[in-house]
Amino acid sequence: MDKEGLGSLTMRKLGHDLDVEAMALYRHVHEKADILDGIVDLVLGEIDLSPCSENWKASLRASAISAHEALLRHPWTCGLVLSPNLRAIPSRMLYIESILARLRAAGFSPSAASRGYHAIDSHILGFTLWELGHTIPDDSSGELLGTFIRQFDYASYPFLGEHLLEHLKESDSEEIGDFEFGLDLILDGIEGIVQSR
Repeated sequence: MDKEGLGSLTMRKLGHDLDVEAMALYRHVHEKADILDGIVDLVLGEIDLSPCSENWKASLRASAISAHEALLRHPWTCGLVLSPNLRAIPSRMLYIESILARLRAAGFSPSAASRGYHAIDSHILGFTLWELGHTIPDDSSGELLGTFIRQFDYASYPFLGEHLLEHLKESDSEEIGDFEFGLDLILDGIEGIVQSR
């Protein structure tokens, strides 16, 4: 699935890879969704949930970055995690529990912890989906991008043009990435909820 995408998994192909008939798989799982749940559980199990410090912000930041990296390694996972058919997957439940527990331990009310969790999780999943959708394939032509930049209507869209040129600049190795920038804004914002009470 990492190489060919979510649509590449069929019971027939899986049976072939395991050297069994596809129907034999149904002795171990009720349906294909069980296999997908198991694979998602494995991917989400890659997320580092161990607190890296007693500072709740640093701890949640490390876990969020770990989650983002795991989802980038397995790009098909975001769609399954966001699926309305997603069932109680142990790693997903542990991930949610871990975030909520750290927020509650930091002094957040149940309501504030719930909202904080949603802000963090939506940034992780949303940014990852956005990043995957805006990734230029390695085999794409640099000529295509060069033509777009040369033909862009900078007069009509000056700020979008500036934004485009920002994307093309070499980033400073000291500079945090866009994911971390947004994450820090969210963590600073939810910290304000506790401090204002």
